[in-house]
Amino acid sequence: METSIGVLPPFLVLDQLLQGWLLEDIGRGDRSTSPLFINQAPTDRAEWVAKEAGVVAGLPIAARVFKLLNEQIRFDAKVAEGEVVEKGQTIALVEGALDALLTGERVALNLAMRLSGIATLTHQYVERIEDLPAQLVDTRKTTPGLRVLEKYATQVGGAMNHRMGLDDGVMLKDNHIAAAGGIGSAIALVRQAVPYPLTIEVETESLEQVNEALQHRADIIMLDNMSLEMMKEAVQIIREASDRVKIEASGNVTLETIRSVAETGVDYISSSAPITRSTWLDISMRVTGSH
Repeated sequence: METSIGVLPPFLVLDQLLQGWLLEDIGRGDRSTSPLFINQAPTDRAEWVAKEAGVVAGLPIAARVFKLLNEQIRFDAKVAEGEVVEKGQTIALVEGALDALLTGERVALNLAMRLSGIATLTHQYVERIEDLPAQLVDTRKTTPGLRVLEKYATQVGGAMNHRMGLDDGVMLKDNHIAAAGGIGSAIALVRQAVPYPLTIEVETESLEQVNEALQHRADIIMLDNMSLEMMKEAVQIIREASDRVKIEASGNVTLETIRSVAETGVDYISSSAPITRSTWLDISMRVTGSH
């Protein structure tokens, strides 16, 4: 697998999150570690080992966790972000003050294991459609507080990010359409209020709604929970009407169905599964005792 590029926000943004998570774990002090080192803690080295095969993500974030505890910590990643690793493979070496290694261990590992699990499952989905033009995108079904990192992990696994938040773009779903009294009125009301660069996406559940979204010049039309037969017909209708409108498929996409969905001709397939259904990739840290 070619490693995929995930773009992390600057540490100016991330540090606030990481400091909060460290404070949550440390509380009023590390009662297990601090008593071991009355004076200055010795320098030691620890090895990070993958305990199962998968796609690695989150090593730069883990490195930053240790740096926040001690600027002198050296975190040497032995694999690239997005690289497939085997069980038992060393993925990083960490060296520095032993108290910082022990205190930061759990937060750093938790983040790397969670993000690697997401990247691993995302990669499995992407593999199913890698020879087709459709692209996998993620959703806003993320863990509160972890969205920026979980979406980073889907990028590392090979997916594209959908909107990060409600201010990134317009998506008119069933409840918006019902509240406005129809697709046409919903688009009209939104179009006069949103900034120029934002696109307008409309969720549709029938061919009638597809035609209405086309009539009112939606930029992206989502085919939500449609049968494959209806989806193929909807794609044909949209392609014949406009070469500008992008088409997204969504709803109950699984590893077993994603290829059939891609073969209908859609541009994007959105799924929450790589985030909501992924399990953590097991990684351990072993202090080598080399001090």
